[in-house]
Amino acid sequence: MTQRYLPGATIGLMGSGQLGRMFAIAARRMGYRVHVFSPERDTPAGQFADREVTGAYEDESAVREFAKDLDLLTFEFENIPHQTIDWCAAECEVRPAGSILHTAQNRLREKDFLSSAGIPVAPYRAVRSASDLARAFEQIKTPAILKSAAFGYDGKSQRLIETPDGVEAIWSERSGDELILERAIDFEKEVSVIVARGIDGEVATFPVCENLHRDHILDITVVPARVSETVEKSAADLARAIAEKMELVGLLAVEMFLQGDGNLLVNELAPRPHNSGHWTIEGCATSQFEQHVRAVCGLSLGSKQILRPAAMANLLGDIWSDGEPDWAASLAVPGVHLHLYGKHHPRPRRKMGHLTALAENAEAAIAAVSKARAALQRPTP
Repeated sequence: MTQRYLPGATIGLMGSGQLGRMFAIAARRMGYRVHVFSPERDTPAGQFADREVTGAYEDESAVREFAKDLDLLTFEFENIPHQTIDWCAAECEVRPAGSILHTAQNRLREKDFLSSAGIPVAPYRAVRSASDLARAFEQIKTPAILKSAAFGYDGKSQRLIETPDGVEAIWSERSGDELILERAIDFEKEVSVIVARGIDGEVATFPVCENLHRDHILDITVVPARVSETVEKSAADLARAIAEKMELVGLLAVEMFLQGDGNLLVNELAPRPHNSGHWTIEGCATSQFEQHVRAVCGLSLGSKQILRPAAMANLLGDIWSDGEPDWAASLAVPGVHLHLYGKHHPRPRRKMGHLTALAENAEAAIAAVSKARAALQRPTP
């Protein structure tokens, strides 16, 4: 898996949301052609692709026909059937490898991989029955979080359990048949590191991101993270170790909990660009999207230098509840940049875009991006 794909090659993308959109922009700017495959039409990624193919991920004939026209395929989210990636791999190069996607799309497989690799994680147990759940409560204790093993993100399919009472009732209300019980961690901050690894083993980590959440959805990311140099180094070392253990070719986001004693626990992995890396478009010498293109295509990795402190704020569909947001007022805030994802229907909790603010320090960047987002809400007449 050492072949390089130079500008002019055709990159296929499984998935067509905002991550694919920003990847397509970076790839086309660098001279690549981009083909997108997803079940929907006129998608965020498809709006910037050379070709948008609409089909079901389970349609083997359509998937293979799509892959035959590609030099290389990558993906923009985890919830793609493993079989779909295998069909593509029979027709073209796939990076990151399908085995990495298979690990990351299931919390149990992911935690088992991390644990076996000696990576620190919160105590957890597999839960496939009410009796499993009862034993897990005895071993993990409460408070604990019961999560579906698959298809969970932004707090979906998760439940905080304060006491182990009523196991049968808890099991009857479960979100799936394969779950994971994790000890609830009293953490000081959530941080993430985005790491890239090339075909020759070259590894590059972006600066540590500090992530602020609201209602289980990422609200604001700020860089540089307000953590010690020791934590920065530890976080980067963990991300690098995971990428090397996986033999990654591409990009990987590693979410971590920073505990009060300064130790880190790895929470989740995402083998793709990540919401917490959007600030890199304006705030870093190389964006996470260009870095992903470079890594999967076998090019040298780009500089991770911060140009200025930055804060990124997500724009959810709730902002449209009183009509079209006041874009002019928001963009009047100095140092602010707007990204909209081309989604046609704003809905509560749906990520519709983001704002990024550059400033002299982290606190000023947070203040600027918060002010710009607040300005989107038109005053009530």
